[in-house]
Amino acid sequence: MTHAETMKGVVLTGHGGLDRLVWREDLPKPVPGPGEVLVRVGAAAINNTDVNTRTGWYSKSVRGDTAAGAAEGYGGAADADGSWNGAALVFPRIQGADCCGTIAAVGKGVPEARIGERVLVRAIQQPAGSDDELPLATLGSEYDGGFAEFTKVAAGDAVAIRSELSDVELASFPCAFSTAEGMIQRVGLGAEKVLITGASGGVGSAAIQLARRRGAHVSALTSPAKADTLRALGADAVFGRDDALPERSFDVVIDLVGGPRWDDLIGALKNGGRYVTAGAIAGPIVELDLRTLYLRDLTLFGSTYQPSSIFTDLVGYIECGEIRPVVAETFALRDLRAAQEAFLTKSHVGKVGIQVAEG
Repeated sequence: MTHAETMKGVVLTGHGGLDRLVWREDLPKPVPGPGEVLVRVGAAAINNTDVNTRTGWYSKSVRGDTAAGAAEGYGGAADADGSWNGAALVFPRIQGADCCGTIAAVGKGVPEARIGERVLVRAIQQPAGSDDELPLATLGSEYDGGFAEFTKVAAGDAVAIRSELSDVELASFPCAFSTAEGMIQRVGLGAEKVLITGASGGVGSAAIQLARRRGAHVSALTSPAKADTLRALGADAVFGRDDALPERSFDVVIDLVGGPRWDDLIGALKNGGRYVTAGAIAGPIVELDLRTLYLRDLTLFGSTYQPSSIFTDLVGYIECGEIRPVVAETFALRDLRAAQEAFLTKSHVGKVGIQVAEG
């Protein structure tokens, strides 16, 4: 292949440790098919899902927290069902659920006027032709994502954006903020009392801003060292990870953590309260007393699927300046392993950005 037909990027060669992330300078440059666009990637960002997909944590064979295998993976047991949709992942795979860039080429049926358009790429997509009740494909998991110089996506999943924010700042939004907004819309959060766990991470810090946007009173669960930063983002109250939680005090719990404190979160809900989760970094296996569920009229929600309006709503919030990016640190794409190592320390608030475009 000629230089014009190749690109640089990082590929995931299999489930496992950081050594499975391999820098390449001879990757085939994607060619957009009918209804697709080619995006020149300006920036991406790190998400828990990038780590969890690499390690195979989504496999039903894995029962522990996400940290247990974050460095080395979980072994071959995850190979059969290590993707979001429970199928085997196809390798090599270019990860990267976040992508901000510019349309460089279009496929048949897509107006050429879109070339040069600045876009955010939808992280949670609805694959055409799927017979699933809630069709789902994730950028960087089922499809190649943003950890390369170019990626191709369906034209409708590349959403035009007008903003003075940098590519890295914009790339901090797609996965985390759409996940948080999906949870908030799923439970119909209004001007109520909400508790957000994992509040210093990408999704948690996004949920703080998005909940405040709806007039909610926000309590954040995090490490004490991050309390002031989360208050600056909009948290009205902050609880330490080991603090006792007030019983029957919250209308809604937005949970990214799960694990040993799950029962405390349920106990913190008011009668008739709603619980929603889109993550389980402290462990996916919890115990529920069904009597608590029905005698207290609680409602439990899972949240992954997103109607297409979630992402376009998010782009509107960005363009209106109603939410702001939170980027803790930025790495070059070539340094993706180091970026994931920094991400795994959990010492940051918000996102770890990846600068893809050079210069």
